[in-house]
Amino acid sequence: MTTKKTTLKSVFLTGLLVLVPLAITLWVLGLIIGTMDQTLLLLPRSWQPERMLGFRLPGLGAVLTLAFIFVVGLLTQNFVGQKLVGWWELIVARIPVVGPIYTSVKQVSDTLLSSSGNAFRKALLIEYPRKGSYTIGFLTGIPGGDVVNHLKEDHVSVYVPTTPNPTSGFFLMVPKSEVIELDMTVDAALKYIVSMGVVAPPANQPAPERRTPVEPPL
Repeated sequence: MTTKKTTLKSVFLTGLLVLVPLAITLWVLGLIIGTMDQTLLLLPRSWQPERMLGFRLPGLGAVLTLAFIFVVGLLTQNFVGQKLVGWWELIVARIPVVGPIYTSVKQVSDTLLSSSGNAFRKALLIEYPRKGSYTIGFLTGIPGGDVVNHLKEDHVSVYVPTTPNPTSGFFLMVPKSEVIELDMTVDAALKYIVSMGVVAPPANQPAPERRTPVEPPL
């Protein structure tokens, strides 16, 4: 009887292991597509596909949004498009309140999304929040401005995400000599963080040396 219960439990858990990731993936995709579909509401009422077709077509907003982003990227890669974007940014930057927000967001997005950027390209191990306790962070750059004048040695900027939501976290400036660069991809590090340490990196990865100072981006 005990063996039968154990078998049933094993079968049930196996089913959960298969279905839970699938269900969560579908839920996240549905949430993203549903959010992108809301962009159709920005169109004039007479131009909205649901009104023109007479029925709602799920995912159409997502397709049109992706197509719009692609077209904008295509147009801004040529000389005329770059000039138009430059004029637009110049106008927006001069608008009170809106200008500083737009400029800040653009600087962050340029840093994160640029193919030549160095932000979030390296996974790091740092001693935090106390001596003898370690956590994983990501290299985001090097301190700048007046901050550098108050630091006694070379530091690097590190983002330490929280678990299980990596979109929130802490920004730290850590001495370069106290940072260990991990032989781990950013994706693997994120999985490790989000899973609260359950999904560990493959054991066959070569372990880094005890103390390998990270080289900050130029």
